[in-house]
Amino acid sequence: MANAGPLDGIRIIELAGLGALPFGSLKLADMGASIVRVERTSDVPADRSGPRRHIAWDRGRRSIAVDLKNPAGVETVLRLAEAADVFLESFRPGVTERLGLGPDDVMARNPRLVYGRLTGWGQDGPLSPTAGHSLNYEAITGVIRAIGPQGGPPVPLLQIIGDFAGGGLLLAYGVVCALFEAQRSGKGQVVDAAMVDGTMSLLAPYYGMAQSGFHTDEMGANLFDGGAPFYNVYETAEPKFVSVPPIEPHFYTLLLGKMGLAGEALPSQNDRAQWPVLRARFAEVFRTKTRDEWCTLLEGTDACFAPVLTFNEARSYPHHVERHSFVDDRPEVAVSPRLSRTPGDPHAPSPAYPGSDTDDVLAAFGFSASEVADLRDRGAIS
Repeated sequence: MANAGPLDGIRIIELAGLGALPFGSLKLADMGASIVRVERTSDVPADRSGPRRHIAWDRGRRSIAVDLKNPAGVETVLRLAEAADVFLESFRPGVTERLGLGPDDVMARNPRLVYGRLTGWGQDGPLSPTAGHSLNYEAITGVIRAIGPQGGPPVPLLQIIGDFAGGGLLLAYGVVCALFEAQRSGKGQVVDAAMVDGTMSLLAPYYGMAQSGFHTDEMGANLFDGGAPFYNVYETAEPKFVSVPPIEPHFYTLLLGKMGLAGEALPSQNDRAQWPVLRARFAEVFRTKTRDEWCTLLEGTDACFAPVLTFNEARSYPHHVERHSFVDDRPEVAVSPRLSRTPGDPHAPSPAYPGSDTDDVLAAFGFSASEVADLRDRGAIS
């Protein structure tokens, strides 16, 4: 049954925002939460006869279009919040307060509500009122300064750490924690999810390793950044790559045997001074076979091997196919983690266009047909 996951019955109001917010709310929708996204009336397309739009993080929610600069529109959202469990927004600090939809406004109407706020810099601090993106949060926390080739520049990280893991997932985690507590106390609270905080939390082990000297400031010279020959990526006989991270001695020994290096006089595995020599030898050997040939030799063994795939190649990789890791013929990933009794649902529909569900949603929240017509006449909804 659709939306029968562990969050089935949880109602969430989401003020439309950019990537990290809908990614976080997607995690909640996948687990069964009922999400209503409040979009701008200006985003409703004039021509609604075209094909259904599809964005991966839109699934599992309905869309209404409300003018938040119209007092009647603000009152509409407040009425929705009265019957909701969670309210999500990702504006700069102070914006929802000026709209009349800040935590005090919304929670005055529903004291049990969990109010989730997602920003880049947090609700306070000298950077809080300024614009930023994932790369900025990854920059000031040290993460991109630690990732890049030896002697080269730091490498941008596809927004994965700052926006999606440090932002969207952090928000979803905080919301679920607050919901759990609200069940016991009967009281809601504000969740301040800042992408910069989330990025730092993901890096917690590395701050300790850096302080102890185990991880140095030199890029491409450490255990997990490409410095270690046995935790690295190598080019094959074609312009394709393989990964080998056999850290444990017994796995490392197995890899050497499979590579034909078992009897060769090689530097010690953990002799950092000799890592460049060992890395060069590994690179030489891996260039003797194609990626597929290395897969035939090493896949399915404990040598800790995997081919380096493109996004498109990943969709047809046998392991992902057998585990149904992608949804049907769409470029979407399945729900994770996988729950045995109340699994999430990746097949929940997406809105056809911004505002497509306005009338149905308002009716479900108790608005009469005359009230909906009046709101439309007043320009509060579209």
